[in-house]
Amino acid sequence: MLPSYFFAHGAPSIVLELNVYTDLLKQFGATTPRPKAVIVFSAHWEEPQQTVSTVSRYDTIYDFSGFQDELYRMMYPAEGHLPLSEEIRSLFETHGIPCGVDGERGLDHGVWAVLKMIYPDADVPVIALSVNRHLSNEQQYRIGQVLGALRERDVLIIGSGGTVHNLRKLRWQAGDAVDEWAFSFDNWLQEKLEAWDTEALFQYRELAPYAQEAVPTNEHFIPLLLAMGSGDANKQAKLLHRSYQYGNLGLSCWQFG
Repeated sequence: MLPSYFFAHGAPSIVLELNVYTDLLKQFGATTPRPKAVIVFSAHWEEPQQTVSTVSRYDTIYDFSGFQDELYRMMYPAEGHLPLSEEIRSLFETHGIPCGVDGERGLDHGVWAVLKMIYPDADVPVIALSVNRHLSNEQQYRIGQVLGALRERDVLIIGSGGTVHNLRKLRWQAGDAVDEWAFSFDNWLQEKLEAWDTEALFQYRELAPYAQEAVPTNEHFIPLLLAMGSGDANKQAKLLHRSYQYGNLGLSCWQFG
């Protein structure tokens, strides 16, 4: 059974960078078993109900501005997997999770910037899934849990977001300096994830230090809960990497299961 994963996608320019974290992503694709398909929950696709992509071949969405020209020339023409999309829709329906489909939307940078480093040839089928910031944390976990059995069939489940993601607090010239509040929040999160303490995690806004600073809006945090939920059958969490850019922008990778 494949583990599920959470990958922080950082700034869109991460796909052009050479550092320890981007090396990890590139090595991940080269050293882990190649899946039959990859499901990606992206923080940058928000819908009022769970939505599943039914695209045959994706366009590339440039959902950012002010970055290097090279980024706007990048393409990630991955194919979809319509039978798996339909199976996912059916699973949600069976478990009482309202679900829609989208046959037009391309891949946003929360998907393609990560996958371009893992599978640069865009040769693994992709199913993009939306997030809904208005659901409870328990409901987010449950959505991931419903898909967990797909891991037994070599389907890779990824949540793409960020544990510490506050654009208003970024310090672009910070160099290697990291804000203590970002460390404090992530340290609390690591303790609860490794203990699989869902009771505390579902109440992170009330219990975690500096939660408001780290997670001012929850769309980037949701993919972590979705990926964790899909690893529920094993209940094992492993931190593969954690670093920061611009003073506090978290770059972390978690393995579940």
